[in-house]
Amino acid sequence: MPPPSLHSLPPRAGIGLKASHYADVLAAAERGKAPAWAEVHPQNFFGAGGPPHRWLTAMAGHLPLSFHSVGLSLGSAEGVDRDELEALARLCDRYEPAMVSDHLSWSNGPDDKFPDLLPIPYTNATLDHFTEQVGRVQDRLERSILIENPSRYLAYAQSDWDEVEFLHALCRRSGCGLLLDINNIEVSAFNLGRDPAPWLDEFDPARVQEIHVAGHVIREDETGGAIAIDDHGSPVRTSCWDLLGRFLRRAGPKPVLVEWDTDVPAFPVLAEELGKADALLELVRA
Repeated sequence: MPPPSLHSLPPRAGIGLKASHYADVLAAAERGKAPAWAEVHPQNFFGAGGPPHRWLTAMAGHLPLSFHSVGLSLGSAEGVDRDELEALARLCDRYEPAMVSDHLSWSNGPDDKFPDLLPIPYTNATLDHFTEQVGRVQDRLERSILIENPSRYLAYAQSDWDEVEFLHALCRRSGCGLLLDINNIEVSAFNLGRDPAPWLDEFDPARVQEIHVAGHVIREDETGGAIAIDDHGSPVRTSCWDLLGRFLRRAGPKPVLVEWDTDVPAFPVLAEELGKADALLELVRA
């Protein structure tokens, strides 16, 4: 049975919700000045109760929620992590999030879970496997999900597909949508020696249901070269804002999340970043 149509988020700026900002976000919500929506990693709420759920229940009373999973391991040879999927399904039943997403990656081996979102080769066999796993998730959740493009540090020696073509084919075959991470494109383009602008232009706006922007760091290595690292630990770079504006002018307003996961600043600093995203969205509307 094909999955139901995608749920939706408001086409405004959203916040990646962190525990240090719970009180600030609720206070802003009570003043009518909260972010338009909030994204959380559902794995942080797989416990049955306690303070995390008290906070999330309070947030859900004010803001649409997006569940951005980091643990399904859709690309693993053994298939989707069934325990993670069942826990995610229970959480979706409890909170009815507006959107659910995961990554074009794998993170589980036969006996281990890795704390990374590891890349997959873009081959025909991988596309068949990934499509099947996305279908399993969507059937269990009874909804379509979004798949995020990865940040890449190396390219496989051989591939049957370009990354964007692979993602578009995955959407056609499974009925999923895309979570377009523009910072990931910038990181990947730097590391692979590509221009991020034409790479971004290849994405079909009709497939994109959510956008992420974030900061990254460029570090020199021991050989005198440099590598871009997707650390989400700094303000969004001007170049990333420029790429977001480029895509929105073609696509129209979309939900835009500002990610900041390490060295998390005080709430007013993050609120300023949200204001930049909303200003771009307003400019597109105008």
